[in-house]
Amino acid sequence: MQDKQTALDRAIHSQLCRRAFLERSALGVGGFALSSLFGFDKLFAASPHAFDPAKAKAKRMIVIFLSGGLSQLDLFDEKPLLNERRGEELPPSIRKEQRITGVTERQGALPVVGSKFKFSKYGKSGMTFSECLPHMAQHADKFTLVKSLQTDHVLHEAAMTSLFTGTPLLGRPSWGAWVSYALGSLNKDLPEFVVLLSGGERLAPLHPRVWHSGFLPGKHQGVPFRSGGEPVLFVKSPPGVTKESDANVVDAISKLNEIEQQRTGDDSIQARINAYEMAGRMQSSVPELADISKESPEVLKKYGAQPGQTSFANNCLLARRLCERGVRFIQVADGGWDHHGNIPRALPNKCEQVDKPASALLSDLEESGMLEDTIVMFTGEFGRTSYCEGSLSYRTYGRDHNARVNSVLLAGGGFKRGFTYGATDDWGWDVVENPVHVHDLQATVLHNMGLDHEKLTYRHMGRDFRLTDVAGNVVHDLLI
Repeated sequence: MQDKQTALDRAIHSQLCRRAFLERSALGVGGFALSSLFGFDKLFAASPHAFDPAKAKAKRMIVIFLSGGLSQLDLFDEKPLLNERRGEELPPSIRKEQRITGVTERQGALPVVGSKFKFSKYGKSGMTFSECLPHMAQHADKFTLVKSLQTDHVLHEAAMTSLFTGTPLLGRPSWGAWVSYALGSLNKDLPEFVVLLSGGERLAPLHPRVWHSGFLPGKHQGVPFRSGGEPVLFVKSPPGVTKESDANVVDAISKLNEIEQQRTGDDSIQARINAYEMAGRMQSSVPELADISKESPEVLKKYGAQPGQTSFANNCLLARRLCERGVRFIQVADGGWDHHGNIPRALPNKCEQVDKPASALLSDLEESGMLEDTIVMFTGEFGRTSYCEGSLSYRTYGRDHNARVNSVLLAGGGFKRGFTYGATDDWGWDVVENPVHVHDLQATVLHNMGLDHEKLTYRHMGRDFRLTDVAGNVVHDLLI
C-alpha cells in the first residue's frame, strides 16, 4: 500500500512540475502554441493600452447611475404633444411594431400620457429641465445633455450589463475595471475603482457584475465602500489584534504566496499578494477618507449628508473625497428608479434624494478645479415610454421601459458646456436626430481619458475583447 501511495505521489508531483514548467516557459519556444492548447492566454493578455496622454482631457470619472431607468420625459425631454393627445393610442405609424415589454403588451392598449411636471429653460444655453431637478438645473451651462442615447435591451439586467460591460453576456469586465487596467493608480493606498451604493436595491437590484473585473486581473475589480458603519468589510482588524500582529500575519502570508508563485507560475497568486498589500494600506487610509464628520457643518448641509448614515448624499460627498485622493473610477449607484406606476409621487421623492447632493458635488468639483479633468455622468440603464402603464391618471400614471430613447448628462473632462445633442420625435417614442448608442458613449468617454477604445483590448479564450465589443464610434460633436 505504501509503495502504491509513493508512486501516486511521484506521478502527481511530476504533473505539477510539468505544468509549472509549461506556465513559466510559455513565453519561450512554442509558447504561443502551448498557450492555446493549455488555456494559458492570460500570459499574453495585456495588449498595448492605447493611451495617448496628449489627447487625455480627464484623469478620472464619476458615474451617477440611477438604477431602474429614469423617466426622461418627466425630467429632460418635454413633449407638449403628449398632453394635447393624452389618452390616445400611440399611432402604429410611430411605433412601427417595435418591441415592447410583455407587461404593457398584456395591457392591450398604449395610451399616451404627458408629464405632470413643469419644464423651464435654464442658463445661457437654455437647457430644458423639469421642476423635479431644481438644483441640478442651476448647472445647465456645465452640462452636455444627450437626448438620443440608445441601448439594445428593455430588461434591466441586460441593459445594465450592456451599459457597464458593453454586452449582456456574463463574465466581461466592467467599465471601471477597463479604466483601472488601462490607466493604473494615482494613489497606491486606495483602490483604483470604488463603488458606492444607496437606496432601493430591492426594486432593481444591482448585481456585482456591473463592477466586476471579469477576465481582467482581480486588482481591477470595483471595491464597494459603505457610507455608514465599517467602510470596507473585513479590512479592519478584529478586536484584540494589534497592528503589529496583523502586519506580521500579512507579511508571513505574502512570503508563502511568493514561494507558491515561484513554484507554480500561477499569476492569480500575485493578485492575491496585491490584495493583501492593498488591504494593509487601506487599514490606515480608508477610515480617514470615510470619516465625513470632519467636514464643516456648511459642507454637510450643502450635501444633505449625515455622518454615520447610508445615503446617496453621503456617497456624493465620499465621491468628492475619493476624487481628491486620486481614485480613477467612482460608481455612485442609487436604486429605486423603476417607476411603472405612481410617477407623480415617486419620481419627485427620488429626485429630492439625489438633486441637492449631485448639485453640491458638481459645485465642489468646479470650485476646486477638478471638474476640468473629471468626467461626471448622470444616467439610467434605459429611458421610459411615452405611453402609460397602469391607470391613466395625472396622479398615478406610470411608464414602461424604452430602449430606443434615454437621456444622459455629461459634465467636465472635455465635454462641451451648455450643449444639447440629439432629438426625439414629437411623441417621445424614438430618436430622429443624432442617435448615440451605449457603445458610442463608452467610446467617447474613453477617448476623453486618452484611450482608443478599439486598441484597449485584452486577449482571453483566443480572441481580443474590449469594452465596446465590436462597435462604437467617438461622437466628436460632444467634445470641446
